[in-house]
Amino acid sequence: MKGPKYSNSINEDLSRTLNKRVNQYFKENGLSKEADTSMAVKTLLLFGAYFSIYLIILSNVITNIPVLFVLWAILGLLQAFIGMSIMHDTVHGAYTKNKMVRFVLQVPIVAIGVEPKIWHIEHNVLHHNYPNVGGIDQDINPRVLFRFTKHQPRQWFHRFQHIYATFLYGLLVIEWLTIKDLRSAVKYFQQGFIQTRMAAVQLALTIVFKKLIFYLFFLAIPLMILPFDYAVSVGMFLTMLVVAGITLTLVFQLAHVVPDCKTEKNAENLQDQNWHAHQLQTTSNFAHNNKLLSYLIGGLNYQIEHHLFPGICHIHYPQISKIVKQTAMEFSLPYHYEETVSDAIRSHYRLLRDLGREEG
Repeated sequence: MKGPKYSNSINEDLSRTLNKRVNQYFKENGLSKEADTSMAVKTLLLFGAYFSIYLIILSNVITNIPVLFVLWAILGLLQAFIGMSIMHDTVHGAYTKNKMVRFVLQVPIVAIGVEPKIWHIEHNVLHHNYPNVGGIDQDINPRVLFRFTKHQPRQWFHRFQHIYATFLYGLLVIEWLTIKDLRSAVKYFQQGFIQTRMAAVQLALTIVFKKLIFYLFFLAIPLMILPFDYAVSVGMFLTMLVVAGITLTLVFQLAHVVPDCKTEKNAENLQDQNWHAHQLQTTSNFAHNNKLLSYLIGGLNYQIEHHLFPGICHIHYPQISKIVKQTAMEFSLPYHYEETVSDAIRSHYRLLRDLGREEG
């Protein structure tokens, strides 16, 4: 499937300058754009913590139910952090080009229950090329219950969306781990992203197999081993998924669904826009000074840099952000930024409230 085209002539100096300056930064400093040792250490730490807590839970050393719920919630955070720090860079090809390492990295990806091939289409192809473009970017798909842009129709219940949003965000991973990937495989075959029926069937079987592995380890085995009623064990499992869902959704929403970010009703006007300029206009950063947050969420508080250079590992974003900001200013383009994560969260929920109350 061929998507809408951006202009190759408008603001071409912006594209050329950005690429030249960022490439020059890596060349002058003798750096690879891929992961380094610190990224490998982070991968081991996150994955090690994930399975260590899992094994502690299964060991029955801890029998206090509230404490166990906290541990399952931490598993949810780690599930989100692994997704954002490891899987995200891996699927973008920013972690490494080494085929053996990429194969090994499938282990933590399977362990969080997400199918990377579906993520590649939905995130890399559609979202990254067309952020905040109605009808293409799945991240702003209203799905009836939400109104994420002024171009989408307003329903009476949208006036409450800033209240119920967090609850629905918590259902994201639950949906992801049940029907979303399979439903997307069918949809993307129909749209031509998956070329043949056989490829679609093979992908569907792969999805089912990986989901079964995930449910075996994180639901079936705990149900068999933990000395609690099934309802308690299922509740712990769902706690993990809800925490992961809220964490993942909020991080990505703070990058695009905030007041400063531009939205397009559809793709009609893209031929009059520059791709790099569109990324700057539709994306926002937050909390650059929060190094722990940046470490845990895979540098996704530097979403502008990620959207402009998705093939660069996130460990480099803080440095190239200086180049991007300076270049944006030189070309009179915005560099959207919220000082703290709490500022960004408030902006997101304020936009939800305003969109729920106002007509487009």
